Amino acid sequence: MGPLASLQVVEFSGLGPAPLAGQLLADLGAQVITVDRKAAPADPTDINRRGKRSVVLNLKTKQGVEAAHRLIAASDVLIEGFRPSVMERLGLGPNDCSDKLIYARMTGWGQEGPLSQTAGHDINYLALTGALHAMGDADRAPVPPLNLVADYGGGTMFLLLGILSAVIERGVSGKGQVVDAAMVDGVPAMMGLIHAMLAQGKWSERRGANWLDGGAPFYRCYTCACGGYLSVGALEPQFHALLLEKADLPKSHQDSQNDVSEWPERRIGYADAFARKTRDEWAAIFDGTDACVAPVLTFSEAQFHSHMAARETFIAPAGVVQAAPAPRFSRTVTAHPSAPTGIGGDTDDILEMLGYDTAERQAMGRQN
Repeated sequence: MGPLASLQVVEFSGLGPAPLAGQLLADLGAQVITVDRKAAPADPTDINRRGKRSVVLNLKTKQGVEAAHRLIAASDVLIEGFRPSVMERLGLGPNDCSDKLIYARMTGWGQEGPLSQTAGHDINYLALTGALHAMGDADRAPVPPLNLVADYGGGTMFLLLGILSAVIERGVSGKGQVVDAAMVDGVPAMMGLIHAMLAQGKWSERRGANWLDGGAPFYRCYTCACGGYLSVGALEPQFHALLLEKADLPKSHQDSQNDVSEWPERRIGYADAFARKTRDEWAAIFDGTDACVAPVLTFSEAQFHSHMAARETFIAPAGVVQAAPAPRFSRTVTAHPSAPTGIGGDTDDILEMLGYDTAERQAMGRQN
């Protein structure tokens, strides 16, 4: 089931954005097999493994590498997230594989450049793109937005874009290619609007002074009487007018909404206003309106919100709350995934599929 049911993917097990890419492909129906180093029991909390099968191969042995080559030859796409040249040293680099293979490489720094061989994390990649400098309160150090922007936005999503673009192109040329997905490339690619405003002189590099960084009194979060928070995003004039009406704020603010000189004082006034009621009281006042106001929910609360519940955005295989497959399709409907199976649990079946007889499979099992 799912629109990618015909796609065969081999993923070399790792951490971060590459496993999420494999999970999302599996969610949409792709047949994803992970190559793992060591067997382990099933872990229902290892959400990135849902929908995948797993084979344990010892890539330090000639037999393990040969089995990996057989698996790669039976696949459309290979995903790996190691430092540059690791796969080449194993004898599993792009030049060791078929020219029809789409070889998808996920790194933070990219396959070349001064930092390509150094370690890094989401916060570092975000820092060097300029994006992190714009995040957080003006009077404090920047605050990383979890690891969503570089790891998963600039990483996973651009890896997937590259893979599916290469799949489409292969349908024309009949040839595969290497996809070099780097987080330091992906994050700037998402900043077109910010770069445009910078070029137009409409964005200040002073944090907390702009439309989208919490500087605008009508685009930020406020603390409520209960200690909870309310998100306000009334950018457009018609939505801003509703905000003023529902929050009983001065209607005169409408005409000077984008007067930056007024913002500091208004942030204080709006904070005082929203502190007079609880988060849920404000949520009820704004419910169903176009004021672009929503309560800030915790992870535990989000699944129970009426809209999330109605859309069944969250599922809980084996009791572990997680996102349902996305996006949704009208015809090639995706199945709800089950809990992940054990690491290496499919080794024998996969080796048999690759043509290994019982004795060969047993011998390889002793090597792993």
